[in-house]
Amino acid sequence: MTALGFLYPGHSAEDDYPRIEQLLGSDIRLPLVHTDIGEDAHRVDALLEMGSAARLAAGVEELRLSGAEAVVWACTSGSFVYGWQGAHDQVRSLARTAGLPASSTSFAFAHAARELGVRRVAIGATYPDDVAALFAAFLKDAGVEVVAIRGSGIITAAEVATWDEERVLALARAADHPEAEAVLLPDTALHTASHIQALEAALGKPVLTANQVTVWEALRLADRRVNAPRLGTLFSKEPLVQVH
Repeated sequence: MTALGFLYPGHSAEDDYPRIEQLLGSDIRLPLVHTDIGEDAHRVDALLEMGSAARLAAGVEELRLSGAEAVVWACTSGSFVYGWQGAHDQVRSLARTAGLPASSTSFAFAHAARELGVRRVAIGATYPDDVAALFAAFLKDAGVEVVAIRGSGIITAAEVATWDEERVLALARAADHPEAEAVLLPDTALHTASHIQALEAALGKPVLTANQVTVWEALRLADRRVNAPRLGTLFSKEPLVQVH
């Protein structure tokens, strides 16, 4: 049994995690601890506070007790808002506090793009344009070219959590660009775990979504590879160890 821990801000699309656990269909557990988000707002000041070391540290002990072998801060905007260096400092602090390998959803996107050999991407963000631009800057620092950005101007995670498959698909289609080798949907408040195959079928290219890449990153930290095609191209590569 492999347990992978997640610090998830508030309550929005956390039910993606038991769904992903089910789709992985193996001996992997995905325990999740909710962090206090403070103000629910896609604003730089609120996001910096949401991702503060103190807020993340508060959930670490519960994850340790769950037997987690790695921990991922399951928040994209609350990590890339710190910038490339600041996001590194954030996960280093989390790793020290937890005594475990640590990462965040922002790095998960960068590592997943590298895994797929993707160099040019389009971003379909629920965020306001200024916050979406910070994600593009983060990806540029990771060596990923952003050829198109589509912001949605949504301020709260609570509103994002209400989006259904039709709205998620509309966002992905609006964001897509002929030069993009993949489309990225960066908000962990967005329900996507059940829609990835449909998204990829509609766009004809890999689609990377926040909760999907967050789980993949935790598996990477734990040196596990699982073939789970219903979770998209990222989970369809030949695994290092086939799990039945």
